[in-house]
Amino acid sequence: MIEISVKDISKLTGGELIGSGNRKIRQLLIDSRKHITSEGTLFIALAGDRNDGHRFIRDLFRKGIRIFMVDHPPDEIEKFTDATFILVHNTLDSLQQLAGYVRNRYKNPLISITGSNGKTVIKEWLSQMLGVDKKVVRSPRSFNSQVGVPLSLWLLDNEFDYAIIEAGISFPGEMEKLRKIIRPDIGIFSNIGEAHQENFSSIADKVREKLNLFRDSGALIYCYDHMEIRTAILSDPGIAGKSFFTWSENSNADLRIKSVVRKEERTTIEGIYADETIRIRIPFTDDASVENAIQTWCLLLYLGYTPGVIRQRMEKLEPVAMRLEMKKGINRCTIINDSYNSDLGSLQIAVDLLFSQKQHNKRTMILSDILQSGRDEKELYSEVADLVSRRGLDRIIGIGESISRFADLFPMNKEFYHSTGEFLSHLQKDMFSGEAVLLKGARIFEFEKILQSLEQQIHQTQLEINLDALIHNLNFFRSKLHPSTRVMVMVKAFSYGSGSYEIASAMQFQRVDYLAVAFADEGVMLREAGINLPIMVMNPEVKSLDLLIRYDLEPEIYDFNILKRFSEVVRRSGMMNYPVHIKLDTGMNRLGFVAGEKERLLEVLKTHRELFVKSVFSHLAASDDKKHDHFTRHQIDLFTTISDKLIAMYNHHVLRHILNSSGIERFPEAQFDMVRLGIGLYGISDRNRDQVRNISSLKSRISQIKSVKAGDSIGYGRDARVSGETRIAVIPVGYADGLNRKFGNGVGQFIINDKPVPVIGNICMDMCMVNITGVDAKTGDEVEIFGERNRISDLAEKIDTIPYEILAGISQRVKRVYFQE
Repeated sequence: MIEISVKDISKLTGGELIGSGNRKIRQLLIDSRKHITSEGTLFIALAGDRNDGHRFIRDLFRKGIRIFMVDHPPDEIEKFTDATFILVHNTLDSLQQLAGYVRNRYKNPLISITGSNGKTVIKEWLSQMLGVDKKVVRSPRSFNSQVGVPLSLWLLDNEFDYAIIEAGISFPGEMEKLRKIIRPDIGIFSNIGEAHQENFSSIADKVREKLNLFRDSGALIYCYDHMEIRTAILSDPGIAGKSFFTWSENSNADLRIKSVVRKEERTTIEGIYADETIRIRIPFTDDASVENAIQTWCLLLYLGYTPGVIRQRMEKLEPVAMRLEMKKGINRCTIINDSYNSDLGSLQIAVDLLFSQKQHNKRTMILSDILQSGRDEKELYSEVADLVSRRGLDRIIGIGESISRFADLFPMNKEFYHSTGEFLSHLQKDMFSGEAVLLKGARIFEFEKILQSLEQQIHQTQLEINLDALIHNLNFFRSKLHPSTRVMVMVKAFSYGSGSYEIASAMQFQRVDYLAVAFADEGVMLREAGINLPIMVMNPEVKSLDLLIRYDLEPEIYDFNILKRFSEVVRRSGMMNYPVHIKLDTGMNRLGFVAGEKERLLEVLKTHRELFVKSVFSHLAASDDKKHDHFTRHQIDLFTTISDKLIAMYNHHVLRHILNSSGIERFPEAQFDMVRLGIGLYGISDRNRDQVRNISSLKSRISQIKSVKAGDSIGYGRDARVSGETRIAVIPVGYADGLNRKFGNGVGQFIINDKPVPVIGNICMDMCMVNITGVDAKTGDEVEIFGERNRISDLAEKIDTIPYEILAGISQRVKRVYFQE
């Protein structure tokens, strides 16, 4: 593990040292929410478009952090007694300089991978293949950005025989910065595609930018069949003179692929290398895995591994878990599944997710041996024990011979088993109850068997929620706001069907300013799950007003009756200055005070000093429809006029908000103090469809396949009759799951093995049928009802409704699975 003095960091970054320079740095921190340990930690205050790490220095100081890298000192710096500050011109540049220093000290081969797709899989497979007889360090997960790469390089140590670093870019000029700090010895250019193309003038422009990574490398591996890559290499004098290792299916190359044969979940790839026929067999059949495996094969050949050794290792390639999954478990538990790898870098990421689950007070981790770390075992497990004990882990269950030998290092409640089988033989259902459980294990330990025992058993249909896409959408809409504009996130109606506390917890972690629910019981559920953000209740019912105070929920006040009744409840409680939100009706003709009531409203509010008007707001009726823009602007003007008079009554700052998701996109001049982000967060946007990511995918699996004779009918009512021999699949999803009956009889279509398949017959309560004639499908194959390839907005259009209705209608019996990289 690297250790460097603050004085040395100051020198190499050209920073001004304020405080002691004798402290030693062993780890870097850039996200104040992920503070684990204070000793030897340097917090680097990075500033982005919406967040600035400098804002969290005071909070981190209270938590024990004493060393900070900043580009401007905090206010009242004299109050930060015994703290050390490194004052630099730009903290991101200095982070990269620090990473470059660590790279300079690393003397063994460094392999770097770039391309549009496959980087992470190739990196992980190379680690699997090389890790059999070598010590390998690699980028954690997809740490390939301007920030992720420096954090990856910080892990370099000369005890590792190989380092494997990913590099990704989104804008021109970024790769040159990464080249200076990575300086790969060997490069792999995986492929080129459309990812991040919006920021480049052409594919060729993006290829040239990515090639900058390899200007200092000794060798470059690429596919000769990728014309854009080949052309750019051969036309660039700074690249063309390097040593290349190429592969091709169509031309002469170092590795000439002769055949690719898929059979029974395996693929045999045969090629010619050094005038000899060689082959590998991999346990995958998809095109992407074949391409990634060939890139891995080339690197191993370049390093001098024999074809026989490579063949043996490639047979054992393991799938790469690209995401962490959260699922409902038995006995009110939440299960976080990361059961395909157990390296130290990904462990910290998984632990961060575990401790972001505020709905549980108890947290348990089931951890296997950490394999192929290249570390002294006692040192390794001491670091693991320190990590989880400082975070306050309640219980650890260790599985494996190695971790069991160091059980005494773990100070918390603990159990240790020599194998997964031994643990399962002792497993009782009541061992887990009302807690968050992290499964973190190497593939060889088969933790999927543990998952099967702990996961709540619900039918095969599930709604997958991509938390990375959710956060992307949040940041997309934030990018359209002024820095001072606050964000209220709508989590009503089970977060538009996406889940309650799971979404709220993610938003709390992302530091949004407010949450909004429809009814008090939704807010109560969030409070009981550990959500402490301010929560506005948009439709407070008289019978629930006491709950609002008991659970610190803030009501929308929309008429004089609810104003009077809630004021009485507040007075009875003995509270003063209870926050409320005044709703104005500017044309929606739903809830709210109308313009004619404004004078009375102002007079009545003067008499209710037990209430603290936190905000005044209104609701746009048609902000998404251009033909109603004149009416929308009328609403905004009316809201401005009325709210001006209301806020003038108070000495404190009253927040104003009127924009919803489409309003944020189309009326930026009306941001006021806060906006309300709803359906846009969940991936629906007509205006920015290509920039907002889908977050929800409803999936199921084929229960049965059968052939139907010509003239036979299918389903209830016999409305569907087939004219010829027809192959159908039965899918276990129906209107009780939220699948609208209007999708029956060919109106709706699903995706099976990348092929659209129409619904045939009427939708039943618990199942439906699809026509799979001509589609290569079998029982158990995945069915996408809506998602990335079958967009929910297109489905909604087919039945003349809106995506909100489909999302909000997904039944609670459908299992929600949350995942992130």
